[in-house]
Amino acid sequence: MNVAIRSLLGIVLSLTSVFAVAEDPIHTGWFNNLALEGYDTVAYFKEGRPVEGDAQYSTEWMGAEWRFSSAENLDAFVAKPEAYAPQYGGYCAWAVAQGKLAAGDPEQWEIVDGRLFVNYNRKIQERWLADRDAFIIEGDKNWPGVIQ
Repeated sequence: MNVAIRSLLGIVLSLTSVFAVAEDPIHTGWFNNLALEGYDTVAYFKEGRPVEGDAQYSTEWMGAEWRFSSAENLDAFVAKPEAYAPQYGGYCAWAVAQGKLAAGDPEQWEIVDGRLFVNYNRKIQERWLADRDAFIIEGDKNWPGVIQ
């Protein structure tokens, strides 16, 4: 695929991820209703890594489908979803700090003070980590206003 087509595709995908779900409190995919692209949000806390969830261990919360890798993780989430759900609805933490919305990549994550944050890609993750505390302060100020 040539550079121009990849650039255009990237712009289209970015715009659809922002505008298609801009009113949703939880970021989900364009073609599905999966939070965190189907990754198990509890696993970040219990295993310290992203783990893909399984459709047999799923629940609906805040209008999105959440998948888990085990019944134990599903039960933990159902009992206390706010403790495990990613901040800013799973949107990119750096973008929210800028007053914007962008998709969050479940492979680009960090737990800070018991809160899960995801970012758009590795480059944005590195930028966010460089001044993480300031970006969290700004993100907290901007959320949830950016989804309205």
